[in-house]
Amino acid sequence: MKKAITAIALAAIALAIFLALKNCNGLAPQAHTPQPPTGPEFSADSAMEYCKKQCRFGPRTMNSTAHDSCGKWIAETFRALGLDVQLQPCTLTGYDGTQLNATNIIARYRPDDTQRILICAHWDARPWADNDPDENNWHTPISAANDGASGVAVMLELARIITKDNSLQTGIDFVCFDAEDWGTPQWSDQEPEREVWALGSAHWAETIKNAPVKPQYGILLDMVGGQGATFYQEVISKTYAPAIVNRVWQAAQEVGYGSFFPTQEGGMITDDHVNVNQTAAIPTIDIIPYYPDCQESSFGPTWHTVSDDTTHIDPATLKAVGQTIIQTIYTQQTQ
Repeated sequence: MKKAITAIALAAIALAIFLALKNCNGLAPQAHTPQPPTGPEFSADSAMEYCKKQCRFGPRTMNSTAHDSCGKWIAETFRALGLDVQLQPCTLTGYDGTQLNATNIIARYRPDDTQRILICAHWDARPWADNDPDENNWHTPISAANDGASGVAVMLELARIITKDNSLQTGIDFVCFDAEDWGTPQWSDQEPEREVWALGSAHWAETIKNAPVKPQYGILLDMVGGQGATFYQEVISKTYAPAIVNRVWQAAQEVGYGSFFPTQEGGMITDDHVNVNQTAAIPTIDIIPYYPDCQESSFGPTWHTVSDDTTHIDPATLKAVGQTIIQTIYTQQTQ
């Protein structure tokens, strides 16, 4: 998942900046004004349970029983919370030609509202621990507690408290992308000529790009539960959706989680938000950790290793991200 981008063509950057300005729809950065937290309380304990529940199915790797069972549970959980749930099955082609039976899960709060926000994450698990320090684990599927389950857990908890509170007057599209993490493993010598990461979001973006009603903006949640995580401002997010970056990082300051959201730039990351920005033309940011001093990976020590399990999930990180999102979307309707 998510290889860092080291260079982007100048023409692409220019186009991205143009689209960012075109699509921000007046969402200009605002000066930070300290204020009491807005919206309901995000429960880290509940989000943690949602994370553990996903992991109890086993690694949710493509074409596996654990994957299909967990997907059914995610859909049923959203539906039980009162959301309108749609499944988007599709057959996608992996880096090695494997046909992947994928399903994007779409859960809509206030589905008839035309003013909408997208909150998304991927729900599949990496089939190979190809960044593990022990090469004997390089072909072992990972539990993906952080790299997959944490983002979905935060979305489920957001859905639970938003529907319980029932005061938010904005529609929310919660989208769980499939087949994000089937990208070429580090031990493979294959070099596909096409993009092999974030396949589910690429399919979803194609289906929505000409829709008459689309979310005003989007927030992607990726690896949002790791111990010691900090969420720097990802560069593609700043290129396509700078006003949304400003809004979310300001919200983090307002609710006391500014230390989790430093205002410095992180890397450029290939992730689901690239498809949402470029194909669906929805200005979307990526909340993704950056560990500048981690030798194992800038995504943290458990990234694509067998150690990505629930023992390495920190409820405080889930809380910081979840409460920041609550602040972001609830303050929007008061402005």
